Amino acid sequence: MTQPFELPHFYMPYPARLNPHLEEARAHSTEWARETGMLEGSGIWTQADLEAHDYGLLCSYTHPDCDGPALSLITDWYVWVFFFDDHFLDMYKRTQDRAAGKAHLDRLPLFMPLDLSTPVPEPENPVEAGLADLWARTVPSMSAGWRRRFSVATEHLLNESMWELSNINEGRIANPVEYIEMRRKVGGAPWSAGLVEYAAAEVPAPVAGSRPLRVLMETFADAVHLRNDLFSYQREVEDEGENSNGVLVLETFFDCTTQEAADAVNDILTSRLHQFEHTALTEVPALAVEKGLTPDQAAAIAAYTKGLQDWQSGGHEWHLRSSRYMNQGAVPSSPWQHLTGPGTSAADVGALLATAAAERLRGYSHVPFQQVGPSLLPDFHMPYEVEVNPGLAAARPRLTAWMHGTGMLCEGVWDEDRLAAADLALCAAGLDPDATPEELDLSARWLAWGTYADDYYPLCFGIRRDLAGARLATARLSACMPLAGEPVPVPATGMERGLTDLWARTTAGMSPEDRLALRESVDRMTESWLWEMSNQLQHRIPDPIDYLEMRRATFGSDLTLSLARHGHGPAIPPEVYRSGPVRSLENAAIDYGMLVNDVFSYQKEIQYEGELHNAVLVVQNFFGVDYPTALHVVHDLTTQRMQQFEHVVANELPVVYDDFELSAEAREATDAYVRDLRNWMAGILNWHRHVDRYQADHLARRAHGFLPDRPPLAPGLPVG
Repeated sequence: MTQPFELPHFYMPYPARLNPHLEEARAHSTEWARETGMLEGSGIWTQADLEAHDYGLLCSYTHPDCDGPALSLITDWYVWVFFFDDHFLDMYKRTQDRAAGKAHLDRLPLFMPLDLSTPVPEPENPVEAGLADLWARTVPSMSAGWRRRFSVATEHLLNESMWELSNINEGRIANPVEYIEMRRKVGGAPWSAGLVEYAAAEVPAPVAGSRPLRVLMETFADAVHLRNDLFSYQREVEDEGENSNGVLVLETFFDCTTQEAADAVNDILTSRLHQFEHTALTEVPALAVEKGLTPDQAAAIAAYTKGLQDWQSGGHEWHLRSSRYMNQGAVPSSPWQHLTGPGTSAADVGALLATAAAERLRGYSHVPFQQVGPSLLPDFHMPYEVEVNPGLAAARPRLTAWMHGTGMLCEGVWDEDRLAAADLALCAAGLDPDATPEELDLSARWLAWGTYADDYYPLCFGIRRDLAGARLATARLSACMPLAGEPVPVPATGMERGLTDLWARTTAGMSPEDRLALRESVDRMTESWLWEMSNQLQHRIPDPIDYLEMRRATFGSDLTLSLARHGHGPAIPPEVYRSGPVRSLENAAIDYGMLVNDVFSYQKEIQYEGELHNAVLVVQNFFGVDYPTALHVVHDLTTQRMQQFEHVVANELPVVYDDFELSAEAREATDAYVRDLRNWMAGILNWHRHVDRYQADHLARRAHGFLPDRPPLAPGLPVG
């Protein structure tokens, strides 16, 4: 069969190595698959199928250093997960039987109890039998934290198969952002990262949830999945009718040829590997120092990182050899492998290394403060009418008085003119058109505080390259939000006074759980500004995927959602908020708002502030295109995120209501939450259209205004 595109040259800097216990794992996994009913008689596989797929070879390549029993156990896990995938395809995807598929998935978590003394049901099929056996054999040697992480990753891997099935039923192809998010869950690489911990070293609990470790796992996952998409396009798209493939997603989004889409997927794959290396070499060491990790803990992270690298190179080598994938014409791209084979001449190796270096360097090559002219504004897709709170006019002077009272208008960052240009009361009035005067004031103050702080960090710390001062300020801000009556530091800045006041007003009467969620949302926002500062210090335009995901934090989206959710109280069950469709709904709304902001603020950020964190610039840099072309791409993505929001509301939320058997009260509260998100998007767009903050004449008049001589940070802080 003719391949639909020529496989690209892959960036693979790590040599693949083979575990010496390969034959032991092959023999064990074949016998285990037969015992659990996965072979003859299953209707899915025969022994010949299993041998052709050769999961023993996959695991021997991806876990080259573990001993024989560990390799056999890991191989059993991969036999199980691939059998699950093929079983779900034949039983539920091909038949498009959603109800039966959901019933099958609902039973599987019962076979993964965190406490092994919990009884499990009697298995009814090979998938259940395999999972019950594997769980009992694996988890006793791992910590409770690992068990929880691995259980969640396994449930995501299983449950998001319903997302794929729903898309097949509807003939729907995801947008790129949605696809990357969902592919991490359904593609299984986070689950694979859990098995890397089993084979290599468990991630230390103090940093398991940190950004650097999360990015290591996510970049690993994205690279694994995108590589698989390239090799499996023919089988998935042409044979199985699958819609969840990165090549098909980009082919559809960009309306380009399959070959062009495949090359773009490979560019993103390479960028993800570069991001992995950047994080491992810059963020992880800083994290170890910041958290005071012991030598053993630092060594565990190093072993885990190496394990993820081994998986990348081993997985690539297996794709080159497995009968499961199209791999005709694929050649090893590591310069130390098979140097006598086709495509591996010295010239080829030099070209590959030069290409990789050019791709890595392009993120550092932007010339700041370029003249770009007024921001170009497309015709944004906005299906919802904006409503403005009738208390707007009265709220404006109250906000000004509050800002004066905190001292945020006398520190050299903002004055009344800049406050008026931002008009955060207008933003609040659009976001919450039905708010009482007190609620409108609180919303406007939170928006003003966050916008002011977002301006404060680059102006007061970024220009001076004072990352240490920014970290101290961030820690003090977190201390301004006590959870259980802890003493609050005496405010030393307007930012601290404002947050202390807002925290007291907002959390009065809050449950401990809601108070914690609110503080974590503020912490994520302020800590994300440190990420921006680090990139500025390195003069580095971030990787596109890392940018989009971190932009949600820098934009204050978690804070917005935390406040919005609190407004609906306990009527909406926590499991509804955690469900895939609701998270997808929230992320689509957030992305719409932040991309709108990036379009409006392009001139302000690129020309006047020398900013590197703007979606239009990120697209320009990554694809090597001009401003109008990049704007077109961002506008298309904005439109598709809105369309995804509409799709989830119309097609996926009703299923959530039924799946969770929500009461009439819970359904009404969830509908009200959807209305809040609609108002949020419409209000954000309306605010950008009417404020002076992003207008060319205002920028020309105020962009070169005064700078604070030295921001007050804390009593007694050295100012050298």
